[in-house]
Amino acid sequence: MSDAERGRTRRRGRNETEEERADRMWQELIQEVRVAQMGVQILFGFLLTVVFTPTYATLSDTDQTIYIVTVMLGACATGALIGPVALHRLVSGRLIKPQAVQWASRLTLLGLLLLLATTSASLLLILRVASHDGFVPYLVAGVVCWYLLCWFGWPMWTRHRHTTR
Repeated sequence: MSDAERGRTRRRGRNETEEERADRMWQELIQEVRVAQMGVQILFGFLLTVVFTPTYATLSDTDQTIYIVTVMLGACATGALIGPVALHRLVSGRLIKPQAVQWASRLTLLGLLLLLATTSASLLLILRVASHDGFVPYLVAGVVCWYLLCWFGWPMWTRHRHTTR
C-alpha cells in the first residue's frame, strides 16, 4: 500500500464522513472566530475614536503614523476575521464545505496574525505616549514574543508532539 493510500484510509479518531467532518470543523472554527472577532472589534472600535480626541493633535508625526498603521491593521484584521462568515454565506449549499472550511481556516489564521500586529502596534503607541522612554520597544517586543508563544508556539509544539510518530 502506498503512502497516499495509507493517508486516505487512515482513521482520524472519529468515524465520520468528509462532510460530517467538515460540519464539525466548521462549528469549531466559528466558535474560535467569535472569540477573536470580539477582541478585534472592541480594539478597532476604540482605535477609531482616538482621532477625535484633543490629544491626537498633540501626537508627534511618528505617533500619528503608528496610529494610522494601527487603524489599518485593525481594519484588515476585522475583515479577515469576518471573512469566514461571508465565505460560508456565499458558498452555502454548493456542496463545497470541506474546501470552504480550509479557506475559512486560512482567513482566520491571517486574521490572528493581523490581530497580533494590531495589538502590538496599539501597545507601542500607548506606551510611547504614556512613558516617552527608550525601553518601550523592548517591552513591546517582550509582549509580541509572549503572544507568539501563546498563539503559535505552544499550539505548534503540542501539534508536533502529539501528532507525529
